[in-house]
Amino acid sequence: MRSFPLPIALTARLSPVVVLAAAGWALSSGPLAAPEASEKEPTAKTASQQSPTAPSETQAVKTYAAAPEPCDALSAATVKSLVPGAKTAGKEIPSTDSDLRRTCSWNALKGYDYRWLDVSFEVLDSDEAAEKSYSGRLAEKSGGGAVPGVGDAAYSVVNLTTEDKQDTREGVVVARAANALVIVTYNGSDFESKKAPSTDVINKGAIKAAKEAVAALGKARG
Repeated sequence: MRSFPLPIALTARLSPVVVLAAAGWALSSGPLAAPEASEKEPTAKTASQQSPTAPSETQAVKTYAAAPEPCDALSAATVKSLVPGAKTAGKEIPSTDSDLRRTCSWNALKGYDYRWLDVSFEVLDSDEAAEKSYSGRLAEKSGGGAVPGVGDAAYSVVNLTTEDKQDTREGVVVARAANALVIVTYNGSDFESKKAPSTDVINKGAIKAAKEAVAALGKARG
């Protein structure tokens, strides 16, 4: 029988050994190796300790999940006193997300005296988000002051504008309660005198509406 040169014969003999060794490596520590038991799945003890219904530790607890009915936020007596001649039922303004933002509006002209009142509720994902939004609104409405005893924090500002010699005075109150904001806008004009109601009248009216709206938010909780 013809014999092969040593290198070829040696290679032929060693090939099965190399193949088997390579296969053993792939199964033990190569890409075909099975993952460690601790990485593949949790131990029985760990799995038993986990509750499928337990809330996430990082999930924020929301005090308010949805905005309440804005047109029910004020009593009929308050609407009549702030907006004489208006329908006490009010009119809700369409919203892109009524679960999170809702606004009701009242307006009327009685004689020459005009009043407009808006009450808005805005529900955010967390107290921190509400605080950030509250601070941002205050930055836009500078020049006012704090309103104690309304929600967790509240701020009021009144401004006078003049257009075509007609004065309009507007008051805005922004209040925060946990993860929700209450925004009240109240303004008025006298079309006979071309003057506007006093700062005191508008400011007190806006604060009165804000107090009732924050109370209504609290009643709607849960």
